[in-house]
Amino acid sequence: MTRKGWLLVGGSILGAWLSMPILIATAGTKSDPKPTSSAAELSTIRGVVKATAQATLASQVQGRISQLPFKEGQRFKKGALLVAFDCSKYDAELASVQAEHRGKKKTYENNLRLAEHQAVGELEVEVSQADADKAFAAVKVAQVNVNGCTVRAPFQGRVVKMIVNEHENVFPNDQLLSLLDDSLLEIELILPSKSLAWLKVGTPFDYAVDETGLRYPAAVQDIGANVDPASQTVKVKGLFRTQPDNVLAGMSGTASFAELPR
Repeated sequence: MTRKGWLLVGGSILGAWLSMPILIATAGTKSDPKPTSSAAELSTIRGVVKATAQATLASQVQGRISQLPFKEGQRFKKGALLVAFDCSKYDAELASVQAEHRGKKKTYENNLRLAEHQAVGELEVEVSQADADKAFAAVKVAQVNVNGCTVRAPFQGRVVKMIVNEHENVFPNDQLLSLLDDSLLEIELILPSKSLAWLKVGTPFDYAVDETGLRYPAAVQDIGANVDPASQTVKVKGLFRTQPDNVLAGMSGTASFAELPR
């Protein structure tokens, strides 16, 4: 009986010994490190082409539009006239306050001369000076309105959209037209945040534009200042090596980084 019991015990020891390699092999598969950035991740980075400058211009005055020299898609130079208003009302107001200012200024200058001979009091001189200053402030306000009768291009570029039409009446803060500067196009990308381990300003990549079906060489220009904690991504801006003629702002594409980091 003792020998049989020993065999049972030995059998259980042998069974446990045989199962040990299986457990060790299974545990070994859980410690494999993950790569910093996979080839699939770096070849499917979506992006969009954007203009370096864009703006929607609004009216500063109330009035009727008399000129809209440019149409949608047309190019313009910096300082070009984009919108002109009928300014007869504001011109008249400016002329009126300018005349009033001249009168107030002469009164003040006359009081200064009289004060030298003690013909007027100091208070009267100060009041006339305040009236002249107030009239001058009214001139400046009227001049701002006159200046607002013309809207000029803040940069060179193209008209994206005309929001108003000629002969329409608009009010202050009404949108007039939207513009963009396409002289220098940039590429906006969203990369996994772990790419920051190797991504640098100047890192080259290729950008395939969906609309043209062509690939263009580019390089990283700027890297975002923060990482989105929810998606664990970072915004990156790139520039074409040579600005392409057939690429427009708003076109989408795919960026691919040729060499993976080691």
